[in-house]
Formats: sequence, structure tokens, C-alpha cells
Amino acid sequence: MRPATPPGGAGDPADEHAADAAAGAPGPDPVSAAQGRSGLAAALGPDFSVSQALGGPRGVAEAALPSLVFVVVVSLAQDLRTAVYSALGAAALFAVLRLVTRSSPSQALSGLLGVAVCALIASRTGEARDFFAMGLLVNVVYAAVYVVSTLRTPAFSLPRGGGRRVRVPQGPWPVLGLVLGLLTEERLAWKDDARRLRVYVQVTWVWVAVFVLRLLVQGPLYLADQVAALGTARLVMGFPLFGAAAYLTWVLVRRVPLAQHHDDGRTAPGATADPERLES
Repeated sequence: MRPATPPGGAGDPADEHAADAAAGAPGPDPVSAAQGRSGLAAALGPDFSVSQALGGPRGVAEAALPSLVFVVVVSLAQDLRTAVYSALGAAALFAVLRLVTRSSPSQALSGLLGVAVCALIASRTGEARDFFAMGLLVNVVYAAVYVVSTLRTPAFSLPRGGGRRVRVPQGPWPVLGLVLGLLTEERLAWKDDARRLRVYVQVTWVWVAVFVLRLLVQGPLYLADQVAALGTARLVMGFPLFGAAAYLTWVLVRRVPLAQHHDDGRTAPGATADPERLES
């Protein structure tokens, strides 16, 4: 899916690496820098590719196959230990393949670590459903953090040492704004741009909806100990929902131009030009 770029579209969502300029020197274009990257990085460019956002077929397989193997083995063999070892084996195989082919092993290694944690929890409790407990907990935490980040909060100060304090401007501080702003030349300038702030709040709520929807469907299945249905729901609501949310993020954010730093050298509240704003 590669929709055409509408005229004037700018300020697309982010990527895993910042395109910040060095001090006093021109930096790479954050939109161009995002090309060829996965995750939300794929939403930073002028076009959006679902396949690229999901990390391609290999990325999908690395994330989905260990859980699929676990569900199939535990359903057929009715043996938790065999299912746990099978899932770990599948995750380890992908990590080895990454190393052998000399491609970046970070995604496969992080997947292996995640599977290992899930396997440890299930092995300790003796409950197959607990293989998916960590995923549910992660969605609870993400949903809570994302919601809180969109709330209007008063300014406050934090101790900085030496008897000084640093002032943090009032909220909201939407998670998507913090992440995408750091990965573009905006940094925190969007705090002074009402339209940009509004769209970052909106897309943060898009991701809240993803986390909550997963919990509403998978939570009851976990409580009912429906392991096969829970594993299936996790797969179905994993990459498809991520791809849909990333696409909607791309659609919404690109409609509003990137926020600009003030010409007189000032930055938005809380930005890097005046990070200390100290009060005694």
C-alpha cells in the first residue's frame, strides 16, 4: 500500500534513529533518512509501506513464529515443557540465521529475549496461558503511560543537584510527540505549535486504542484459560493492528507541517536551547 503523497504533506511520523543536525551544521533530511526502515520509521517517508512497517516477511516470521510454535505444540502434545523448548528453539534459530547471514541481529535477539522471559514465567507457574502474561502486562503499562502523557498537567520542577532545580513546562506531553519530535528536526518545538501538539495527542490515542483493544479481547481469553484462542488472538492482533495504527499515524501526522524553531534562537517550552530554566 503506497498512497501518493498529497501536495504540501510534511512532518511524517518517526523512525528509530534521529536525523538531528550537528550543532551549527546542516543535518540529513529526516524524511529521507527514514527510507528503508521498519516500524514507525516506515511512516516517516513520503510513502507508506505496510510491509516495510512490519519489518518485511522475515521480521513478521521472527516475531510471530515462536508464539505460533508454542500454541501448536502445547495443543497437540499437551506438554508445557516441550512447547516452551520448541518456542525457544524457533526464536534461537532466527537469531542464529541473522548471525550467519551477517545481518543485524537486534530484532531476532530481542525476540529471543522476549520468548525466554515468557517461557520462564510459564515454566515457573506451570500454566501454559502464562506464556502470554507478559504481553498482556506490557499492553497495560503502555496504555496507562500513553493516556497519562496526553493529560494536561501543571508545570513542575525537579532537583538537578547543587541546590538547583530544572523546570518542566506544563503538559500534555504525548508519547508520540516526544518520540517523533526527537527523531526529526522538531525536537520539542511542537510544544509551541497548537496544530502539531493536537495531532500528536490524537495519534497517541490511536495507539492507546490498539493496546486497549488487545486487552479487551485477550484478557477474557487469558482468564478463561483458552490458550489456543489466546495465542491466535495475539497473532491476529499483533502485526495487523500495528500496521493499521502505523498507517493511521502516517495519515494524520503528515497533514500538519513540522513545527519550526523560532528564528530568534528561542525554542519551544522545554526545548534544548534553554534546558535548565533553573529556579532556586
